[in-house]
Amino acid sequence: MLQFKELTLADKATIQGYTLTSNRRNCDLSFANLCSWRFLYQTEFAEMDGYLLLRFRLNEEWSYMMPVGQGNLQPVILAMIADAESLGLPFVMRGVSVRMRADLEQTFPDKFQFESNRDYADYLYLRDDLATLRGKKFQAKRNHVNKFLRLYPDFTYYELTPELVPECLALEAQWAAETQQTNTAALESERRSLTYALENFHELDLVGGVLCVAGKMAAFTYGTPINAFTFDVCVEKADTNIEGAYAMINYEFARRLPEHYQFINREEDLGIAGLRQAKLSYQPHEILEKHRVTLLANK
Repeated sequence: MLQFKELTLADKATIQGYTLTSNRRNCDLSFANLCSWRFLYQTEFAEMDGYLLLRFRLNEEWSYMMPVGQGNLQPVILAMIADAESLGLPFVMRGVSVRMRADLEQTFPDKFQFESNRDYADYLYLRDDLATLRGKKFQAKRNHVNKFLRLYPDFTYYELTPELVPECLALEAQWAAETQQTNTAALESERRSLTYALENFHELDLVGGVLCVAGKMAAFTYGTPINAFTFDVCVEKADTNIEGAYAMINYEFARRLPEHYQFINREEDLGIAGLRQAKLSYQPHEILEKHRVTLLANK
């Protein structure tokens, strides 16, 4: 019987012992995301045979993530299925990428069915692309950056530190008001996650940046490693009255990331049309498709 327990900030070393050495690039696996969203998903974890197991609640059902680790996958998956059965629930896994699907199908031929949802696919970019904006395909983005430089030549960029958290929260509130966010529940959940992350900035190993214009914060962003070569940008907010602020904070932050982060994950678009357009405009290297996985009938 698997022994799941609540995931807390104190479990960072345990969780990252698996995730940072993995080749998984899902934004779901950054510890900052796991920890700052646990109020919503009630995330729990267990360990078995060299694997990290994660389960969480979504839409009133327990779901599991694909185990993270190395070794014989078969008994671990079977233990997860048995755990779901012990709860009287159907077995459901979420966030299963194409590569993970291949592992499952090789280990369990014809046992699972897979359903993808484009709204929850991750956008993966090459760090070098976002940090240089080289080439014809980034001409429009270079134009945004150059216009920002013409309009605000005295801008400043700072590393995000805990002392700047109150200003970040004020800018987020301004952004919400100016963009007229209508999904109140989603907004409050994001704000709660963001606030927790900023208030535990160092403990979560976050890295962030702040853009200032005329002495006032114009944009901020922060993120955290998913693994040794993939960095997750968790949040990016900007004053919509300052033209080019989003393009500039993206560019300035990316070019300061260490070069060993080959990929930048900028997370999902959640089916929001404007957000999808913005993410596509940065020419993703890969749109990481993820699946909801269930057992085939009579299997």
